[in-house]
Amino acid sequence: MSEFTCHNLLPGEGATLFPLVREAVPGIDLKAWLRFAGRISGQRPTQCGIMVVQRRARSMACGMFVYHCEDDLAHGPTLVAEHIVAVDMLDPAPVTRALIAELDKLAKQVGTAAVRATVLGKTSPVAAYLSGAGHRPEGATLWKKLVG
Repeated sequence: MSEFTCHNLLPGEGATLFPLVREAVPGIDLKAWLRFAGRISGQRPTQCGIMVVQRRARSMACGMFVYHCEDDLAHGPTLVAEHIVAVDMLDPAPVTRALIAELDKLAKQVGTAAVRATVLGKTSPVAAYLSGAGHRPEGATLWKKLVG
């Protein structure tokens, strides 16, 4: 049995994830996060959601990712995971592995043919673990913030 449990964020649980969200999106405030989480938590878990990972021995979340399904022109039905966060004071590796295992399991459950995991930043331990689990770079993501 795994030392971790995974579940979709339920309505009303958003505030418990706020410390993790701040790791992924440092500038976000609680109100913006709760608005975002409220729109997608508990809606249609086969289409979108927020996956939460926690150790069986503890009630606080130690990992998460936001996901949605889309139909990719090149790959067909695809599970897209963003804002992947794994936090553990001593060793985030087991948390990261649990997140990636859940990502693959979820992709199969929702019937997608591929997984696209977006990892932001120049370097990320999560990217290294994704690579070790068979994920490969496919391109680059570029952003432009529009003013006005």
